Amino acid sequence: MKMNYLTMAFIVALAVLFAFNLQRFPLNVTRAVGLGIAIPSFLLFLLARLQLGRAFSVKAKATTLVTTGLYSRIRNPIYVFGVLMVAGVMIWANRPWFLLVYIVIIPLQIFRVRKEEQVLEDKFGAAYVEYKRRTWF
Repeated sequence: MKMNYLTMAFIVALAVLFAFNLQRFPLNVTRAVGLGIAIPSFLLFLLARLQLGRAFSVKAKATTLVTTGLYSRIRNPIYVFGVLMVAGVMIWANRPWFLLVYIVIIPLQIFRVRKEEQVLEDKFGAAYVEYKRRTWF
């Protein structure tokens, strides 16, 4: 439980730091596009994290199968919106070549998702398989 509060505090602190630094950079098309991706992604990331509640863990474990809210359509909204949020910040910072980092990050996230899916399927069986069938990523 302590780790849940710590991760949320860290995420919010990063967002506040980012918000305070926005004024230092003139808004142009690239920065507007980056913000247009980063801000909604951040809000959806936070919403997904809140909807996951106590089921959140850094290490793959199965305590509760969350299938409501964003999780009713996307199995891994934290990963999806986290990747989009970071991409938006990279575009805003006018460092699109940093997106090459995704060559490493995406396979690692896919590996992590598969591990989590196996843990969830082992715990929830047919209910998880059905949930997986009706949702995206």
